[in-house]
Amino acid sequence: MFRSIRIDAVLIQAVIAGALSFAHLHDLAEAAGQTGWKAWAYPVSVDLLLVAVWRRLRTERSGLAWFWFLVALVASLGANIATAGLLDLDHVPAWLRILVAGWPALAFLGGTLLAHTPDATPEPAPRPVPVVDRPAAPNPAPQVPEVPTPESAPALPEAPAPAPTQVSVPAVPPALVDHARKVAIEHRTRTGTDIDTATLRARLGVPEDLAGAIVAQLA
Repeated sequence: MFRSIRIDAVLIQAVIAGALSFAHLHDLAEAAGQTGWKAWAYPVSVDLLLVAVWRRLRTERSGLAWFWFLVALVASLGANIATAGLLDLDHVPAWLRILVAGWPALAFLGGTLLAHTPDATPEPAPRPVPVVDRPAAPNPAPQVPEVPTPESAPALPEAPAPAPTQVSVPAVPPALVDHARKVAIEHRTRTGTDIDTATLRARLGVPEDLAGAIVAQLA
């Protein structure tokens, strides 16, 4: 049984709009003196630049990507408007011929910059190191003095004071400290205040005691 073919109105509209824009770019390039296969290469160049910009905008909303998006959009819209009867295609002005002739070099520059400029994606945060609390030393049992005899009743010895409980300080890896310092600098640049322990703990996803130790090293 054959599956029914579903016609998508949006897809049909996209095909029609793309074909019209492609034809307008070809007509403008041909009127500007680019004949033969060169006139057909111009719309391909504009569409390829738009595709490259779109792929870059999906991963990074940088000023470079937006600039070349506007360049490609102006080239496409300009051709559509110029071929709508507002421009005499039999007498194309010299400045337009210069723009059409210089477009390949401009498109090549934009495509090269978009392809070889590294993405400004943040480095993944290092995985937090599990902290193992060191057990505190047990308190020694108090010594029970001997019961004195009635003949001699010496003073009872005082029980020794319990040993202070040792507070375990988690070890902080140097890589985690470097990453926390970057987060603290970014927070100070954005808010104008130093980052607190709660915010650093939420940004790094580490336990509270480890966040306190990191803040102590950043101070």
